[in-house]
Amino acid sequence: MTDAQRLTFELDHLKVSALAWGPADSRLVLCLHGFPDSAWGWQKFARLLAERGMRVVAPFSRGYAPTGPAPDGDYHVGALMADALAVHGALGAPTDAVVIGHDWGAFTAAAFAAHPESPFAAHVTMAVAPIGAVNRARGDAARQLRQLPRQLRNSWYILFFQLPGMPERLLPRVIRRLWRDWGPAGFDTGAELDAALAALPSAVHRRAALGYYRALVRPGTPPARYADLHRYRFDLPRVPILHLQGVQDGAMLVDYAEAIRDVLPTGSTVVTLPSAGHFLQIEEPQLAADAVLAHLSAR
Repeated sequence: MTDAQRLTFELDHLKVSALAWGPADSRLVLCLHGFPDSAWGWQKFARLLAERGMRVVAPFSRGYAPTGPAPDGDYHVGALMADALAVHGALGAPTDAVVIGHDWGAFTAAAFAAHPESPFAAHVTMAVAPIGAVNRARGDAARQLRQLPRQLRNSWYILFFQLPGMPERLLPRVIRRLWRDWGPAGFDTGAELDAALAALPSAVHRRAALGYYRALVRPGTPPARYADLHRYRFDLPRVPILHLQGVQDGAMLVDYAEAIRDVLPTGSTVVTLPSAGHFLQIEEPQLAADAVLAHLSAR
């Protein structure tokens, strides 16, 4: 896994490592990864955007090596937003920057799209549709009853991660299973899976990754520095977004992506990729990159 420049950001609250592709003076595309993944998961996709003259920067999220666990121990969405803002600022705070989020990164990108003062000019979510839009588009009770059991079955790991101790010990085994269950049958993602496992090398790192899910289910109150950002985490986007969803996603039902088309702001686009699963930027990087470029061109 070469061809990427390695960056380090000495932020006020966290030291963040990142990968970068493309000319340093070009339009910034900030790519935020999710679980179980790492910044290396953007490599194929990032190269395609870099070939089109864009500057792609993909941080390793808090808790994912070589970025360390958060010193304040906080893993709320507001904290992830604060990290992205700080990296954007360290890169000069360009007003035409694009934020693209996958999985947990999608929570972050969607929250920025809902924030009235987002510093990003374009917002893209992958694999996890904005929760504010999903809640608005729930539809009739019959449809909800059809969807809920299937989604709960897919989301078993979230409840498992609430247990003390055991998830930290079994996480590498669980990650291998999730990669198998979440993608198209027989798809080879060995290099990216190895990178995802390498990003969680110790019990401390694994506890940090689980902290995202524990903060989601047992939210509590985030520190004051994150509170204003955090309150937009489940709001409906205020600006047009692009949402990408793999039809074969074993983590999130494609039904939710289909349902949000009519509730997103005018100018939004929902693209479903029949040949992709959860990690669509890895499984279908060209299709994902084409959709992003088309959305940016239309805007």
